[in-house]
Amino acid sequence: MRKAVLFLLAGVFASFVFLGGSALAEKTYINGIDANYPPFASVGESGEPVGFDVDAVNWIADKMGFKVKHQPMDWSGIIPNLKAKKIDFIASGMSITQERKIEVDFTIPYWEVKKVLVVKEGSDLSVQEIMTGERTLGVQQGTTSASWLKDQLDKGKEQWDYTLRYYDSAPSAVSDVVNGRIDAAAMDEAPAADAAGKCPVTILGTFGMHSEQFGYAVREEDDQLLKTLNKGLRMLMNDPYWEELKAKYKPGQH
Repeated sequence: MRKAVLFLLAGVFASFVFLGGSALAEKTYINGIDANYPPFASVGESGEPVGFDVDAVNWIADKMGFKVKHQPMDWSGIIPNLKAKKIDFIASGMSITQERKIEVDFTIPYWEVKKVLVVKEGSDLSVQEIMTGERTLGVQQGTTSASWLKDQLDKGKEQWDYTLRYYDSAPSAVSDVVNGRIDAAAMDEAPAADAAGKCPVTILGTFGMHSEQFGYAVREEDDQLLKTLNKGLRMLMNDPYWEELKAKYKPGQH
């Protein structure tokens, strides 16, 4: 009888360990996002993170067996926050650049984006007039567009003649375009198209900066997480849900 009881208790314990172990194995990762970068990532009216990257990562998490929390934060400090382990990865329309590769590792590319200028509807300004005509140009700080535009001025090329005004987000720059405080805003094509669908602004065209590719960023030492995200991205991009996401958010279309 004693052996039977012990056997029964052992079975119950084994079941508990198995179930508990499974629950513990489902790790939760924190994804750092730009709270003002629609359609890739933003905070919706309900206060919850929404967007192309948010939905994509949720799908990957479900397929790869982990949980994810999307944490909005200031874009200019997002890589320092990643390195400080306040977040686990960045999936929020981050351009893959050589400068960033020194600090973080990137997944495979999943999107290519152009850099464009946005002006108020009805403006008769041209790209050339904005870039060379003593105009005020808004740009989100911490972005590759901000770095590129500043570099052009620092190089002292005679053809460049604009004043940069920095913003915490692309929508803030767009707001000042609408209100006439600045002449144009430089940003990625996807949020520019999103803005053009909501505000009285229009996309003027590219301004000389090359297109870039987006990838998810992880800490250099997190090899396993990088492999997991890469596998999940490949699965997603080969799944019908990928086309559903593009149809839902229309990134880069205008």
